[in-house]
Amino acid sequence: MSDSSKLFGMDAESGRWMFVVLGLIINLCLGSVYSYSVFKNPVELSFNRVAAQQAVPEVGDFSDDLLGKVFALKTEGAEELRANFTTLDAGAVTNLFKLDPEKDLPRAEQYAAQLKALAPEQIDRLLSIEKVSSFQSNLPFMAFLAFFSILMFFGGRILEKLGPRNLAIIGGVIVGAGWYLSSFATTINTLTLTYGVIAGGGVGLAYGCPLAVCARWFPDKKGLAVGLSLAGFGGSALLTAKIADVLINSVGLATTFKYFGVAFLLIIVILSLPLKFPAAGWKPAGWVPAAGAAAAAELTTGEMVKTGAFWGLFLCYIIGCLAGLMAIGISKPVGTEVIRLDKVFATTLVGVFAIFNAVGRPLFGALTDKITPRGAAILNLLLVLVVSGMMLVAKEGSTALYTIAFMGFWLCLGGWLAIAPTATVTFFGIKNYAGNYGVVFFAYGLGAILGGLISGKAKDLFGSFTFAFIPTAVLAIIGIILAWLLIKPPKTA
Repeated sequence: MSDSSKLFGMDAESGRWMFVVLGLIINLCLGSVYSYSVFKNPVELSFNRVAAQQAVPEVGDFSDDLLGKVFALKTEGAEELRANFTTLDAGAVTNLFKLDPEKDLPRAEQYAAQLKALAPEQIDRLLSIEKVSSFQSNLPFMAFLAFFSILMFFGGRILEKLGPRNLAIIGGVIVGAGWYLSSFATTINTLTLTYGVIAGGGVGLAYGCPLAVCARWFPDKKGLAVGLSLAGFGGSALLTAKIADVLINSVGLATTFKYFGVAFLLIIVILSLPLKFPAAGWKPAGWVPAAGAAAAAELTTGEMVKTGAFWGLFLCYIIGCLAGLMAIGISKPVGTEVIRLDKVFATTLVGVFAIFNAVGRPLFGALTDKITPRGAAILNLLLVLVVSGMMLVAKEGSTALYTIAFMGFWLCLGGWLAIAPTATVTFFGIKNYAGNYGVVFFAYGLGAILGGLISGKAKDLFGSFTFAFIPTAVLAIIGIILAWLLIKPPKTA
């Protein structure tokens, strides 16, 4: 009896589904990066507080709300605070911070008293602090996704040598260490290193392991199996965003990073232990590959990058990830700042959005099997175009429009995380899949960087995230054209 005859005490065709379950849970941990929009504002506030207390120790007694309002003052507001400092009272504070004169009077009086306790030179130092900008607070998120894609490439190169179990364990240890070390960060640069480079790199190493295992055990249902496994990555924010929000509000940002680090290390390492590939030549009983599929598909990485199919897939993958990852990184801030939602409700919606990210993976995985990678790509990018247009007309109070649009963005990103790996197997074969998809996955990192740049600069330059959706709409149109022209089976000799 071969080592593939029994899996988890069941026959191989039944037991192989356990790899999908294990992959889903592992990806639930790896995909916690999609909860970053919950961390974004606390990161800004926490690091701004550190800088403020170093410059003016007395602000240690200030509430997060008061510090946040001081940091949010535009040039005119800062000058107004300086000019009227000696006569500062509750009325002046109400106007300065745009408080409700009836409901917020006690708070305005408290803020006025706390600010008046500072000396004029302390106010000057506080207002002159170089605050963490929206773009800067995106850097850890951008770095995470960039190093995720870079290490995914190297992980693909060594997967065959180390095996999926060993590589996933190494990646899990690094992920946990990165999150844990992030608890000691007090600057954006440090957090970019610990969270972005270390944790992101660990995810890159571990990510491809359950995915490759599922692809090999399911040659007959590769789109569905890979999509279901990856649903954990996309749906992670449904659970981790809420947990992170509760923990940040109860134990603080630093301790939240510690708790996540320990939990991720233990879960990923333990669940990676059973991962293994099937014996060479294994296939489900009665399943026969489509005629000519194998011969047309087995390309090396060097052969792959010379095909139009690769470049069509790669460029469309960049566009899809740019739109999706940008939206994921700013989901909560857009909800609270543009639509003016309650912070708790906005956090809840992030969890709802995650459901659609999770659903997008098996949905577009199955669609890729049925309507071809080109058809799935065009459908996905059409949806990106529609939801981008929705956000361009959204304004304060457009809760339904915002909710539907961001459901679409998260769904589309989830879709690309199934379309791309399935297309890679379909067009370029299973033999060199790990290395080939490692190259294709660079598109994910490029999309993350470009998406973070667009959203951060839109907010810093124009004062609103709304302007970020103009580029996503234009690029979606370009992507549809590229998909139609290029995403098709490559010609082979």
